[in-house]
Amino acid sequence: MSAEQPAPASASTPAAPAPAPAPSAPSTTDAASPSALPTTQKAWRVTRRGKTPQEVLALTDTPVPAKLKKGQVLVKVQAAALNPVGYKLLGLLPTFLLKRLNALEFDLAGVVVDGNGSEFKAGDAVYGWIPVADNISSGQGALTQYTRLPADNLVPRPRTVTPTQAAGLALAGQTAYQALVAVAQLEAGQSVFINGGSTAVGAFAIQVAKARGAHVTASASAKNEQYVRDLGADEFFDYTKAPLHEQLTAAEVTPKFHVFFETVGLLDTALYVHSAAYLAPNGVFLSVGPQGSGVGNFARFAWNVFLKPGFLGGVKRKWKLFQVKAVRKDLVEFAKLVEEGKVRPVVDSVYAYEDALKAYERLQSQRATGKVVVKVDATVE
Repeated sequence: MSAEQPAPASASTPAAPAPAPAPSAPSTTDAASPSALPTTQKAWRVTRRGKTPQEVLALTDTPVPAKLKKGQVLVKVQAAALNPVGYKLLGLLPTFLLKRLNALEFDLAGVVVDGNGSEFKAGDAVYGWIPVADNISSGQGALTQYTRLPADNLVPRPRTVTPTQAAGLALAGQTAYQALVAVAQLEAGQSVFINGGSTAVGAFAIQVAKARGAHVTASASAKNEQYVRDLGADEFFDYTKAPLHEQLTAAEVTPKFHVFFETVGLLDTALYVHSAAYLAPNGVFLSVGPQGSGVGNFARFAWNVFLKPGFLGGVKRKWKLFQVKAVRKDLVEFAKLVEEGKVRPVVDSVYAYEDALKAYERLQSQRATGKVVVKVDATVE
């Protein structure tokens, strides 16, 4: 698992989750009418394929989206949150696809400019996301001043949640919500282990699990123990002390976990291979997907997880790969938890729009606890 924490001096980094918001009606703010829109905007665009954002991203002029299809709305972006998949695409997709993107990234908070006959009207404060596949196919992204996206991918922003706090809620929050609720079907009274409690997905998973009435155990490094406990973790394991599977086996967990949620993306299969010692027979081991490189490493992963038969020591526990999907109902249900104060935004740091490359450096350091946010509109909090 990766190391976490120290924040750059130029960014504001809370030591704990943002204060719980009280329920409130969605706020509205003034927005330019479609007729008063500029024709061009500044957006962070990809110039070519490359390994890092610093190599290939540039802040350039690009047209403001002019045409909306049925179900789409136009949003003035106030803040955008960065995601690891954003910069990883830079080395995966071919240049011709990358250059079609009007902007990178997926998470945003902003103000509706044109509701286009949807449930939203001009001036509504919203937050939401652009799925990765939509970003690639439509070219619309979050790291821009104006973007076009389906109204179904947006929800009202509560008055007590600021744009920079709301920007990072949708993608990581829905990942945690769908994994635990839709896939694992976590119930009150059950127990869950969150590997990577200080990651953005892990932080939301802890809160979602507690809102479901579950008993939560989470892992992180020792320096982030208080952060993870403040999120709601009942029990804590320091993964730096010893191999985590050894610690869990020695702990003789009783009762065994109903759900094991691996949010780090480990290619190492040790946690799954030894899971019979701490995961209930009818439990489920959920993974956001192995991340790493090397044909041999992936071959070993496939053998241990999918191919190794029981008589050769194969694991008799269910393993599931989880990838977030755009499901309106899930976004709305997660938003209710935010509005009720059961889930708090988790913001690691906030950067100015022109400092987006520095924000990526923070994300790439693998030391962020919570979301790294870029303030597109300098006037908002």
